[in-house]
Amino acid sequence: MRASFLFGEVFTGLRRNITMTIAMILTTAISLGLFGGGLLVVQMANKTQQIFLDRVEVQIFLTDDISTSDPQCTSDICASLRSDLESTPSVVSVQYLNRDDAVADATERVFRDQPELASLVSPDSFPASFKVKLSDPERFGVIEDQFGLRPGVQSVLNQRDLVDRLFSVLAGVRNAAFAVAVVQAIAAVLLIANMVQIAAFTRRTEVGIMRLVGATRWYTQLPFLLEAVVASLIGAVLAIAGLFTAKVGFVDSVLGDLYQANILARITTSDVLLVSPVLLVVGVGMATVTSYVTLRLYVRH
Repeated sequence: MRASFLFGEVFTGLRRNITMTIAMILTTAISLGLFGGGLLVVQMANKTQQIFLDRVEVQIFLTDDISTSDPQCTSDICASLRSDLESTPSVVSVQYLNRDDAVADATERVFRDQPELASLVSPDSFPASFKVKLSDPERFGVIEDQFGLRPGVQSVLNQRDLVDRLFSVLAGVRNAAFAVAVVQAIAAVLLIANMVQIAAFTRRTEVGIMRLVGATRWYTQLPFLLEAVVASLIGAVLAIAGLFTAKVGFVDSVLGDLYQANILARITTSDVLLVSPVLLVVGVGMATVTSYVTLRLYVRH
């Protein structure tokens, strides 16, 4: 098969069904763009999770009698708790916060940008506590089991629970993007199938002549398959361009403060480059499979 003839047929088919070609390109671009956005959210969530896990602490709050009477943690109960915590496997550090320390931590860190709330904080608002840093956040259960019912312990707070709530929100965003992408992908598949059928019907006379002079079925149907592949490839390129544009023009500005505060991991150019080949493969693969199945099922002559 001469390449010039093949490319000519592909170009003619795309131009002849221009409105459907444009619709397929745009639908494919939107579908792959949403799919790529979901992949970027997954990457951001994984990196953000690591940021938070590195900060995760277990906080052991002490009872009111210790909080009131033992600001230096010198009593037998408090000192014993501290010693046992420091000797527990996977514990990296133990910091004791008396009520004054807790007030300072709340006003200088937690409510730093909310002076009206900081002014309401008093020593009676917080119990004394131990902040325990773990090398493995998954060992929180060990700390709770060993110290949760010890004398002098009021409650045990695991910040991992807060991190999990944050990632449930990110997972919801990711799942929503994937769900819309699936709907768009179904629309793209139907458009590809219709495009192939219409293209084959439009050129049925010339295809029939070619078959009469000895052309094989594969020879006559390959241009239709390539038309769909080219249109999907253009859609994939538009999707990748859209991801880069959205990152630079929207995401970086909207999430800039969260990036600076190291609350969310930054979506980088490398992340977009990493998902780009996936979008190309998915787009071309979707077009190839759909076109081939359509040609086999509906275009038999």
